[in-house]
Amino acid sequence: MKIGFDAMGGDHAPTETVKGAVDALSLIQGEIVLFGDELKINKELQQYKYDKERISVVGTTEVIENDDKPVKAIKTKSDSSMVVGMKALRKGEVDAFVSAGNTGALLAGSLLKVGRIKGISRPALCTIYPTMSGASVLVDAGANAECKSRNLVEFAYMGSLYAERVIGIQNPKVALVNIGAEETKGTPLYIETHQMLKETDLNFVGNVEGRDVPSGMVDVIVADGFTGNIILKLTEGVALSIVKELKNQIMKNTIGKIGGLLLKGNLGAFKKQLDYTEYGGAPLLGVNGLVVKAHGSSNAKAFMNAIKYAYIGVESNLVAEITEKIKTMPAFETSVEIES
Repeated sequence: MKIGFDAMGGDHAPTETVKGAVDALSLIQGEIVLFGDELKINKELQQYKYDKERISVVGTTEVIENDDKPVKAIKTKSDSSMVVGMKALRKGEVDAFVSAGNTGALLAGSLLKVGRIKGISRPALCTIYPTMSGASVLVDAGANAECKSRNLVEFAYMGSLYAERVIGIQNPKVALVNIGAEETKGTPLYIETHQMLKETDLNFVGNVEGRDVPSGMVDVIVADGFTGNIILKLTEGVALSIVKELKNQIMKNTIGKIGGLLLKGNLGAFKKQLDYTEYGGAPLLGVNGLVVKAHGSSNAKAFMNAIKYAYIGVESNLVAEITEKIKTMPAFETSVEIES
């Protein structure tokens, strides 16, 4: 197996990307192919001891920046680390591709250079969402701000498979994010989607309200990308605020410091559960090849875990599973025309 990795993507590339790739070798079998500036990458690699047979470099001369217009960048920067990496994925030269680069460009490139799975109208970002009972998956986490009912049903199918094959959740419980538990709640889009999900063979358990999302009462959280991204960013912000304020309270006085020492192990486990670097990245499900989007501010640990989850996705044959599963989705008649 070969995992392709955009060594120039992210705020701390190539320092953190290269370190993350080297660290990932202990978690996976197979090889890692680094795409990017060959001189810079090799300079970073010289700092580490690793199996030289398991990391190779494909030199590129361009980088897609965060302020580049996505489609234009994909079309004009043909020798960028992102474009060359996705072309390698399409040709089968790598089995997955991981990047922390420009999100819009990665989405555009996935569609233009790799293509969609037949039957999927819109790919979606699927991220692991930490909960009180472990982890759920959130889909869509930001790829599609506006959706049709069929798109949301597709997200549910893909998210369910990801939860089962990659996270290891058997018969995952699927729920639709809404403003109330009743099936008549929400906008016409969500009311219609609810009825459509009831007709599928998924383990659909109904609507889930925002306050219940962190509890872990459901395994697959389905939303349009606008709502899903707000849920994700709000949760990250609240988690960081809680950890910061907890630390402030502990350090206020001697008793608090003593209590903090006694609870050090428990607090460390709590912080680890909320740490996005433990999960690494979000796969773009629905693309005819495994593409994983890592956080732009990722450190080496986050990149290491993004590579690990990409490896698990390939090992579990995720793309082929989605391709077959989507064929079983009912041919719904919706009240709106679905974009091709």
